[in-house]
Amino acid sequence: MNTTGENPVPLLTARDLVKTYGRSEALRGASVGLDAGEILAVTGTSGSGKSTLLHCLAGIVRPDAGSVAYGGERLDELPEKRLSELRRTEFGVVFQFGQLIPELTAVDNVALPLLLAGLSRADAHTRAGEWLERFGVRGQAGLRPGEMSGGQAQRTALARALITGPKVVFADEPTGALDSLATEQVMTALVHTAREAGTAVLLITHDAQVAAYADREVRMADGAVAPVGVTA
Repeated sequence: MNTTGENPVPLLTARDLVKTYGRSEALRGASVGLDAGEILAVTGTSGSGKSTLLHCLAGIVRPDAGSVAYGGERLDELPEKRLSELRRTEFGVVFQFGQLIPELTAVDNVALPLLLAGLSRADAHTRAGEWLERFGVRGQAGLRPGEMSGGQAQRTALARALITGPKVVFADEPTGALDSLATEQVMTALVHTAREAGTAVLLITHDAQVAAYADREVRMADGAVAPVGVTA
């Protein structure tokens, strides 16, 4: 968490977000801030708006109202080209089931963001191997996602999300499909790597044990955000 100064400016800020899908109002004036280097857990029941909030903060979905600010830019007003650039370079995203490309090996999946950024295949594979080593899955480098355990695949997905050195990682229920041992391995690897790199993490979870890894927790209810212990 950013503790420098009495009123640090958050790295990423959402204010009064509203998002509606048909007749369902997923966000109803949700506001939240994420400091540089902070690990923030967003908890709440299914349907409370957690994933929609993450999608708006990551520039994947545009809110119907409200604002999302990152590094002096309004994400909700940026053209898609700029948003895509941010997601390639400064944002990393991990979903519940990893969303690795099934036809590619682990090392190819992790190297992909570097290849898209123009790095040579040899250099991308070298760095991908180093990141797989960091997450304890170097031995699975030549395996495809369907040949790995859930925990191995998710650690591979984390390596892919972090290999570009993003400033923010958005993790949407990254342990939701894992058993307790794999959950511990994934969260330990994520927190250690984020701390080491100074990466901020927005962690969506319904699991109190996973939320305990965070510096701070806020809870969503009915599309709004409140600090834990405060009624939304």
